[in-house]
Amino acid sequence: MAGMLARYEELIASGELRADPDQRAAAERLDRLQRELEAAQPAGGFLGRLFGKEPARPGGVYMWGGVGRGKSMLMDLFHQTLGIAEKRRVHFHAFMQEVHETMREVRQTREGDPIPRVAERLAEGVRCLAFDEMVVNNSADAMIMSRLFTRLIREEGVTIVTTSNRPPRDLYKDGLNREHFLPFIELIEAELDILPLNGPTDYRLDRIGGLATWHTPRGDEATAKVREAFFRLTDFAPEDAAHVPSEDLPVGAKRTVHVPKSLKGVGVFSFKRLCGEARGARDYLAIARAFHTVILVGIPRMGPENRNEAARFVTLIDALYENRVKLFATAAAAPEELYRSGDGAFEFERTVSRLNEMQSEEYMALGHGED
Repeated sequence: MAGMLARYEELIASGELRADPDQRAAAERLDRLQRELEAAQPAGGFLGRLFGKEPARPGGVYMWGGVGRGKSMLMDLFHQTLGIAEKRRVHFHAFMQEVHETMREVRQTREGDPIPRVAERLAEGVRCLAFDEMVVNNSADAMIMSRLFTRLIREEGVTIVTTSNRPPRDLYKDGLNREHFLPFIELIEAELDILPLNGPTDYRLDRIGGLATWHTPRGDEATAKVREAFFRLTDFAPEDAAHVPSEDLPVGAKRTVHVPKSLKGVGVFSFKRLCGEARGARDYLAIARAFHTVILVGIPRMGPENRNEAARFVTLIDALYENRVKLFATAAAAPEELYRSGDGAFEFERTVSRLNEMQSEEYMALGHGED
């Protein structure tokens, strides 16, 4: 298997990527980390396990930068070409939900401090843990992250690689009880190399430049337009559309939301499933945190008999807007014509305003999750 740097150079040579000094510096650092992780594997067999030393833990990497700077692309290359079995890649939001679920299970045993046992469980069979889009939005996460990650890194020997839209010092900025979070920032700065990715090329916007985001009326032509956006954003071959992976996204309390198409931070949903079924703000917030782009198909015109669907749609758009999620949609009408009468029709005007703003170049240039 070709290493990280070799694959990156192939993409530059083929013209799929443009030369970018920040990206190349990150590719070189990740390539070195790959070699360190692969060289640190203990000798195999019984004698190797009996006399071999524990593998050293190489230092991790924290890549941060604005939207479309190549963070996910570099993480893809790193994880795909990393030649060890003990690796895991997960979206940070999904990981923290898993942490809280595991905490609840461990607390039920009443065996004291749950953090060491939670860290031990999460580190089982994992030497390199890779996160997409580290962001901290609530005090529950902030309160436990310092102790949990100290244990994962320094006691369990896990190497962390992560991406984020923000530098470490700006994580959970102005958050409630942020003083409890500051040791986590100090840990990241001590244990991970901080690599900025703020080059001149916005690859994500470059790929979807010129594409409209709101497509009406519903039908084959509108569907074809949002399919094009999906394949531009994910690099998935259109002829292999039947094999785009799906996902069951955890939303807390052991519940999930099914994502029919889920790849590289892009999620595809139908209006019928997202707003026609009983869902709440917690579901929509999980989606907004997990995906930088949402494709929503089949938005109908709604009337008084659809007040529940309209209310859920309002909550969904609020969550997407507040987390700066890009929205591509197929709809029966323009935003102004979706819900003209019925309970909440006056309040729906704010949603119309947000839907129109979300189509603007200024909104599309914002980073996911940015304030």
